[in-house]
Amino acid sequence: MELSDRDLVLVAALCDGLPLSPRPYAALGTAIGMDEAEVLDRIAAMAANGVIRRLGIVVRHRELGYRANAMVVWDIPDGEVDAAGRRLGDCPEVTLCYRRPRRPPDWPYNLFTMIHGRGRTEVEAAIALIAERTGTAGFRHEALFPVRRFKQCGARYGLRAAAE
Repeated sequence: MELSDRDLVLVAALCDGLPLSPRPYAALGTAIGMDEAEVLDRIAAMAANGVIRRLGIVVRHRELGYRANAMVVWDIPDGEVDAAGRRLGDCPEVTLCYRRPRRPPDWPYNLFTMIHGRGRTEVEAAIALIAERTGTAGFRHEALFPVRRFKQCGARYGLRAAAE
């Protein structure tokens, strides 16, 4: 699918996020000169053609009272990582779960999970509970707690200049 100039404008606007509105696609469309139906039709067409795979949200967890989080990295045998990832990803405490290649000799981990909590103690307890519940307690893992918070935002694709 070749993107039109209007598609590029829409994708650039989507990168900034949807407005908090009862009809966010209508509000977005108004801002870029499209009506709600055109916005929805263009998004559906781009999704059908694989240009857009998903729309997601960035939650500012600190504003919701979740002051601690850890990226828990796991060293799971390659033959078991898919099943372990499904079990970990099904846990309500896990907000993100994905596989990455190992980088030996310094980085043996191949499965990454994010866990948020109201405090560090809560996150540590959740990690122990999850490890027992999913059968991953016996696998090497580390909880990486951040020391600095960076601004969170959605993906940026450099489309604004192309769209304008």
